[in-house]
Amino acid sequence: MPRVRSIFLSDIHLGTRACQASALLDFLRAHSAEHLYLIGDIVDFWAMKRGIHWTQAQNTVVQKVLRRARHGERVIFIPGNHDEALRDYSGTVFGNIEIHPEWVHDAADGRRYLLIHGDEFDQVTMHHRWVALLGDASYAWLVRINILLSWIRRRLGRTGYWSLAGFAKRKVKKALEFINGFENAVIRAVRQRGLDGVICGHIHFASKRQIDGLTYVNCGDWVDSCTAIVEHFDGLLEIIEWEAMSNCNIPALPGQGETKCVS
Repeated sequence: MPRVRSIFLSDIHLGTRACQASALLDFLRAHSAEHLYLIGDIVDFWAMKRGIHWTQAQNTVVQKVLRRARHGERVIFIPGNHDEALRDYSGTVFGNIEIHPEWVHDAADGRRYLLIHGDEFDQVTMHHRWVALLGDASYAWLVRINILLSWIRRRLGRTGYWSLAGFAKRKVKKALEFINGFENAVIRAVRQRGLDGVICGHIHFASKRQIDGLTYVNCGDWVDSCTAIVEHFDGLLEIIEWEAMSNCNIPALPGQGETKCVS
């Protein structure tokens, strides 16, 4: 099992049909670490108000994280907007998992990174909550459409996972403008704190780039892209695109069970 210094995960959205828990389990089984950071929207309380979809694989994800915490891996949970109820418990420890509103990570190369979910820099989420809730419900339907498209692709013999939401983010001008505005707002806050960079989530768009001399890193998600950030023992941060490395990440149609694997 490859060992890394740190693993950064965000936007797993446990409790939803969209959560690709089986792929996440494969990733966790393939990587051990000294630090595991859960950077928000790990459990989707928003979606669970509409209906809970909790699979055995999702349950195993929780058990595996708890087991890693018990066995000495430092696990820090930074709640996001979808699991914001846990922010009331900041500063406490549950099952050896520390809950904090944010964190500063000291990397092996001496760089210091602010760890935040990122919803604090989303004007829609902060000031127009009803719009955010409407968008969340719409996104859930987009995921259902994506599941159908994945099923059609399998029937046509097309391997690999293709994300409709990810395609829209890359191609739709308004989506790109939102992402760029979000990234710049986060970097301004990091500069004010005198840190070297930020590792965040929230927008479901994995990225690692330099912005005005500071490092911006986004973990992506385990709904569309199945991406994580790992820190190697020399301090190097790397995006792991697990959906490109694993063939067990295509959701099944409703009623067909868990995530499907293709050869």
